[in-house]
Amino acid sequence: MRFTKMQGAGNDFVVLDLRDGRRPPDAALAARLADRHFGVGCDQILTIEPPRDAQSVAAYRIWNSDGSQSQQCGNGARCVAAWLVRDGAATGDAFRVDSPLATHEVARLGEDRYAIAMGVPEFTPASIPLQGFAHAQDEYEADVDEGVRLRFGAVSMGNPHAVIEMPSVANAPVAHYGTLLQQSPHFPQSANIGFAEVLSRGHVRLRVFERGVGETLACGSGACAAAAVLIRRGRIDRDVVISLPGGDLHIRWPDDRAQVIMAGPAAFVFEGEWKA
Repeated sequence: MRFTKMQGAGNDFVVLDLRDGRRPPDAALAARLADRHFGVGCDQILTIEPPRDAQSVAAYRIWNSDGSQSQQCGNGARCVAAWLVRDGAATGDAFRVDSPLATHEVARLGEDRYAIAMGVPEFTPASIPLQGFAHAQDEYEADVDEGVRLRFGAVSMGNPHAVIEMPSVANAPVAHYGTLLQQSPHFPQSANIGFAEVLSRGHVRLRVFERGVGETLACGSGACAAAAVLIRRGRIDRDVVISLPGGDLHIRWPDDRAQVIMAGPAAFVFEGEWKA
């Protein structure tokens, strides 16, 4: 089984070409591929498949390092776009790809950078899903453990996100608070937990604890979620740089009814063949 190792701002992937109709990896194989000691090593596996929409170049699915499936991955979408361009399947500076949830417009920006239309953020609790709250709020409060009460924003970018604003994320208890919120009954499908530090109206520092993965060097949908939550609060401008441990993403949300546009890098690391 041939594969391509790629990364977008440090969020790394194993990419499999399944356009010939081969079956995707089961949960056990996905976990083996993702293992950093006994496998290839990655945050997620991306499978490239025939398009669902007649106007799209291809479709892709996302498999977390624990073998579970994900509905959205912004950094992965850029890597899929770069893979399709190199493959020759995508030509020109604009094309479409189908994620597990929707069809996304892609713009090729040059210098291995791509912009992806990531969809319109959904803030109603039922659409996230977020349980225990009847109406959308800028900030929620929840007891997630004995003596631990967290305040967070919540939004769906096709997958559920919680965003905790902090004065500094350098020493944030990312794994501890992230695990508590992911296991909370408020998030019946778990969630990606972002820890955001506002540096200025145009710059945010972010760390993300992803469901099914743990903390990653970057999370594209998490960057979009953090920007959307903070924009709704009036904390930042609608055009902002989100700095993650693996690099910077440029997020733009023109207005509340528009799609969030995420721009950033996509890089090839190596090619290989899985023999096991």
